[in-house]
Amino acid sequence: MTNKENYSAMIKTEAQRLGFLSCGISKAGFLEEEAPRLEQWLNNGFHGTMSYMENHFDKRLDPTKLVEGSKSVISVLLNYFPEEELGDGNQRKISKYAYGEDYHYVLKDKLRELTHFIQENIGEVSGRAFVDSAPVLDRVWAKKAGLGWIGKHSLLLSKKAGSFYFIGELILDLELEPDGPTTDHCGQCTACMDACPTEAIIQPYVVNSNKCISYLTIELKDAIPSSFKGQTEDWAFGCDVCQDVCPWNRFSKPHQEPRFRPSEELKELVESDWMELTQDVFKKVFKSSAVKRTKFTGLNRNLEFLK
Repeated sequence: MTNKENYSAMIKTEAQRLGFLSCGISKAGFLEEEAPRLEQWLNNGFHGTMSYMENHFDKRLDPTKLVEGSKSVISVLLNYFPEEELGDGNQRKISKYAYGEDYHYVLKDKLRELTHFIQENIGEVSGRAFVDSAPVLDRVWAKKAGLGWIGKHSLLLSKKAGSFYFIGELILDLELEPDGPTTDHCGQCTACMDACPTEAIIQPYVVNSNKCISYLTIELKDAIPSSFKGQTEDWAFGCDVCQDVCPWNRFSKPHQEPRFRPSEELKELVESDWMELTQDVFKKVFKSSAVKRTKFTGLNRNLEFLK
């Protein structure tokens, strides 16, 4: 076994011990296939008001421009599929990923532990951890590392675990043994496209963010266009429809991460609480949640839109 293979095996074993669903490795370099796709998507304006997607185009496609001297991208998946679903008719719905503590903190903590392990056991290794916080195409890198394929809803899909997981990366100046990509297993299925309430998946593998409920309820800072009235169902923050209908998600298993469990305060909210939400209740219920991204004004706007 070469050093590269040995180090790679060690890292994957530690990632599993830390609770990651899976871990894969790819060689850092320019994403040649992705460049024209990203450019076309941006030119079509499918990123809506997310102007940050236009920034750092070169770094977004080449991690060696983002992290000096980088040689490997380690991609990890962290399961967030809940034991029970919230929103039983007494609640407005929020995406499953926001049930518990903000994933940025949970994932970053685990990536720091993995980095510490690498430095302790392999030696002086430099790099950075990323969780949605920089121009990194996480789904593409996870795909290159063999952790899944990009589904028609544009999310990463795994045969063994579906799509309810977070993706994080370590970009390091350490040469490791890369994994190969897997194949696409969507076939002729169009369940996600057919089920999308706002028809945001305009063609296989292409999502127009301007029509996506997650974008409308989280990223969009202006008023939600009235043309979507009656189409957003009961979604107050995000949307899981395209994932819920995906046949591969029948293989999703409940996560074992205590920090992702919903608080009792969140579980106890009934419809009247949602419709009369105050700033104090918002702070108490969502103090550690990703829902804070919308701020009270954003969530209140979403709830008003649902009336």
